[in-house]
Amino acid sequence: MAFELGIYHFGELTPDPITQLPPAPGVRLRELVEQATAADDAGLDVFAVGEHHRTDFAVSSPAVVLAAMAENTHAIALSSAVTVLSSDDPVRVFQQFATLDLLSGGRAEIIAGRGSYIESFPVFGYDLNSYAELFAEKLDLLLKLRAENPITWKGSLRPALRNSDITPRPDRELPVWVAVGGTPASAVRAGRLGLPLSLAIIGGNYRQFAPFVELYRSAGVEAGHDPASLKVSINSPGFIASTYDEAIEVSHPYFQAGWMANHHQRGQGVPMPKPAYRAQATAAGAFYLGSPQEVIDKIMAQYELFRHDRVLIQLGFGNVPQREALKAIELLGAEVAPVVRKEIASLRSSETEVTS
Repeated sequence: MAFELGIYHFGELTPDPITQLPPAPGVRLRELVEQATAADDAGLDVFAVGEHHRTDFAVSSPAVVLAAMAENTHAIALSSAVTVLSSDDPVRVFQQFATLDLLSGGRAEIIAGRGSYIESFPVFGYDLNSYAELFAEKLDLLLKLRAENPITWKGSLRPALRNSDITPRPDRELPVWVAVGGTPASAVRAGRLGLPLSLAIIGGNYRQFAPFVELYRSAGVEAGHDPASLKVSINSPGFIASTYDEAIEVSHPYFQAGWMANHHQRGQGVPMPKPAYRAQATAAGAFYLGSPQEVIDKIMAQYELFRHDRVLIQLGFGNVPQREALKAIELLGAEVAPVVRKEIASLRSSETEVTS
């Protein structure tokens, strides 16, 4: 697997810090399709959209949005980020993404997670007391749906399936990644299942997450999985412009607005002033933020630590204007991706020669 770079987006409807007006949902969705098309044209590897069930986000059904993107792109992988599997039906998730995979010519992916937001649980009639059990059982069913058809399955939180014919079937094994935030047990579960790990690092010093990757890989090896199959994606916010100062000045007002709106909904309202935002762009910070060279340096420094396989950037969180977002996508594809791919391929080649 060559090193991959991509973008993820939540489709947030944050009021513009200048006009104080939020974008219309339809406008935001069409902008996402345009961004995915630009990312495809720029040669990026993945475009992913998140699932939320709140008035400040436009995407509640990732598969529908990704299907629109499929009709406007040719090569880029199209993924959820994440599918909140705990409050969804794995049968419908499988069918929707199998359909997307067929429409896109084999480009669909699922990043399945428990969900860091809880609004979907009461909406769909699920008990938050079963938060962990719901995800474990539904992930088990999703993987069995992927592996066999017809399917017979029985759990404790969903009606059983008896020789059920689940269609359509994709022409390949549908990729399923497991999303992990700050729970070591989730990393261990992904490793034991041999599923690729999608690790969200949304702040702080990224080095503090190294133990999660170590736990994941050790659990996978102990479970008998080939170490080469234990893939890792690092997912963090960021923004790219021609210079560091431009990246900060363009993106910070929108990030601050999105950050405040996001945390206000959680009853926190924690600000992200510019000095704190700049701190996340430093060598130790989590964000891919700055000029193309600074973003390259951050990815390569992380690669030395994680030896990961993919980077996904939440590019311009908080509704950076579309014109600036498209420029950032072009820079990521034209100036960052080729250098990172070449340098990591060279490192991997050298390591292979040493061990052979």
